[in-house]
Amino acid sequence: MTAAGMITAGATAPGAAAAAEPRIDLKVLVVDNGDGPVKAVTAQLKSTGIPYTTIDLNDSGRPKITASFLSDTVSGRPRAKFQGVVLPNEAPFGAGSAEQTALETYERTYGIPQVDAYTWAHPEVGLDYTSEGGWAGTLDGREASVTAAGKAGWFGYLDGAFRFEDNAPAVQESYGYAARPRTGFTSYVDIPVPGGTGRGSLVGEYAHDGRRELVVTFAYNNSQQQFRLLARGIVEWLTQGVHLGQTRNSFAVHVDDVFAPDSRWDTERNCTPGDFDCAGGDGEGTTPIRMTADDAAYAAQWQREHGFTMDMVFNAGSGEEWKTEHGGTDALAARLLADKAQYRWVNHTYTHPFLGCVQDTSSVPWSCAKNADGSTKYMSRAEIAAQIRDNHNWAVNKGLPIDRTELVTGEHSGLKTLPQQPNDNPNLAGALADTGVKWIASDNSREPEQRAVGNALTVPRHPMNVYYNVGTAAEMADEYNWVYTSRADGGSGVCEDNPTSTCLDEPLDPATGYAGHIVPQEARIALGHVLAGDPRPHYAHQSNLAEDRLLYPVMEKVLADYRALFTDSTPLENPRQSAIGTEVQRRAAWQTALVNNRVTAYRIGNTVTVTAPSGTQIPVTAPEGTKKQLLLGTSAFGTPYAGARSAWTTPAALQSALTLKLP
Repeated sequence: MTAAGMITAGATAPGAAAAAEPRIDLKVLVVDNGDGPVKAVTAQLKSTGIPYTTIDLNDSGRPKITASFLSDTVSGRPRAKFQGVVLPNEAPFGAGSAEQTALETYERTYGIPQVDAYTWAHPEVGLDYTSEGGWAGTLDGREASVTAAGKAGWFGYLDGAFRFEDNAPAVQESYGYAARPRTGFTSYVDIPVPGGTGRGSLVGEYAHDGRRELVVTFAYNNSQQQFRLLARGIVEWLTQGVHLGQTRNSFAVHVDDVFAPDSRWDTERNCTPGDFDCAGGDGEGTTPIRMTADDAAYAAQWQREHGFTMDMVFNAGSGEEWKTEHGGTDALAARLLADKAQYRWVNHTYTHPFLGCVQDTSSVPWSCAKNADGSTKYMSRAEIAAQIRDNHNWAVNKGLPIDRTELVTGEHSGLKTLPQQPNDNPNLAGALADTGVKWIASDNSREPEQRAVGNALTVPRHPMNVYYNVGTAAEMADEYNWVYTSRADGGSGVCEDNPTSTCLDEPLDPATGYAGHIVPQEARIALGHVLAGDPRPHYAHQSNLAEDRLLYPVMEKVLADYRALFTDSTPLENPRQSAIGTEVQRRAAWQTALVNNRVTAYRIGNTVTVTAPSGTQIPVTAPEGTKKQLLLGTSAFGTPYAGARSAWTTPAALQSALTLKLP
């Protein structure tokens, strides 16, 4: 976004000297009525890293909106305390009320934009009534488009058309008003008027009376794809492209158990033979699932064709055991090693043992074995370190490009495992320190927040619902049916007993269920994480690259859907585990600084100044052409993404504040 497309944030306040260009604090005011649209915009502000102040309309003791609440004077300079305002609708305090008047006067004085998170189509927001050539109704499944004005402006990161979600045909998911713009209204997103002619606006800018409003006329929540697609543009419009925080879309996929075989689901027993809880199935005589050399060649070719790198999370010792048991040769390992430079490699321990407490599997569910004094028996520090070190040394000897600071333990073991092991193995942190591990994977479904394990930090990973113990689509559908169908339909009933789960209306067809139901659902979930700016990786298993190669259709749909929605200026980033861990760590530190009111940021004319606790990485987004002020001269700020420039940065050498010069 060029500077020409931005509101001038230097309009002189009435009565102020012309030289006293106002200071605009880089913070947003959110007026919250408790509805989903305001909550969604607020969530986008938080995930981006933009500071905001919330006024809860349902709180009788809330502060009142007055001129002094919104602005004051600092060192003789007029100050606007908020760079943008988010409202549930165009006039939540009531048209003509004292609070509404104070807010509108503030916006007019300082050139502050206002987002109307959700309102209906009427002349007060620059739109005709829907009875005048427009339409109101359910938007589920309808295709919307970014207009030429939207592409030239704040929504230019989108490729053009997108479709409103319709995940439950029997349920109304999104209602909206499509209406014709009046004078002063510029539509950014519209749809063809159903049953009529022309197009009606769903998102647009209304410029009037010296103010600007972004008018959204459809209902949404934070998880819906249509909002996730537009959220970046809404925030960039609100801040006019200059704000604290940044967000980039990324997708990483870890493939666990590489070189090792994975057990196979038994469609008759409805369990996995060899597992301690699979009654009557010791695993003898079953065929484990393991990639072949052809599967490995396909993986390398697939990566090249799709411009995407997988993280191979490997167990070298399990591969060596396989080779010994199969005549001393391993075509799979030979093929993967020949293509080793094409992947990222992550240590998964040498033979994939459980690194937590010693498991007592004499009963179901298993329990932690006890020492003679009644204390829990754990794997030792030396044993854990040996598993990590042996796998790393094997990789180094084979010339694998590996980062010793990254680790994924088998089943995320060593970390607490509820309910049996409520605490980490007390020997784990020391073993991580002994082996140089700084980033240890955790299961996001159990531990979504990053935390410390000694001097290491966790990197939560999203489990993909492509099971480790299936090699074919029919096996996958069978196990999925067991988990997600009711007892009456022949399933386990787990979905009935778990309040967070939902049962299928009917069992999936084993022949078509995977491609027809599971793939689109898993791709939608993963893409949802991507569109939310969630950097955390996803994980599946080597078995999913074997036999029917089940993982590829999911990844292909995520990549294809993303690339169809976004322009080349907004690439899908593909970071490795250490980079993801660093990103999560920086975000947490930044949120802590904001919560503790340790950040000051403001804009005066074309100069942005930010102070934060010493050593804190500061996320900033600014227009192309922005420069970072050095002690002597300037340097280009940030790197390009989605039509802007952004970066984590710190003040230049010998400076206490970060200073940016806008174009």
